[in-house]
Amino acid sequence: MDRNTTQGDPAKMDEQEWRRVLTPEEYRVLREKGTEAPFTGKYLHVDADGIFRCSACGNPLFATDTKFDSGTGWPSFDQALPGAVAYHADHSHGMERTEITCARCGSHLGHVFDDGPTTTGKRYCINSVCLNLDEEKG
Repeated sequence: MDRNTTQGDPAKMDEQEWRRVLTPEEYRVLREKGTEAPFTGKYLHVDADGIFRCSACGNPLFATDTKFDSGTGWPSFDQALPGAVAYHADHSHGMERTEITCARCGSHLGHVFDDGPTTTGKRYCINSVCLNLDEEKG
């Protein structure tokens, strides 16, 4: 795990411990289902080889070769790594969407939509604050 937790298992952490290990912005987005402002995230225009991991627990989420520019203001991917995310119906804000969370720690990552431009037809719209990039060294 990337974070220094007393329990070592992110699935068993309580909200007090999450508040201790996450920055206020990370906590707002990852644990309270917030959203960062569009076009402000550190990974919006990153074009590197590697794996994007959950910034809360380090779980591998997306390969960089699945990232594309959707023009929406958030990093977008056309598929998640197998078993990396969980899917939940989200009826908030008067919309029907599919929320995605980290399958390991349950943290909110963003949403997935069926309007992607690749053969998967998916657009995983992810908050940069939810990600850490492990770049491959060449």
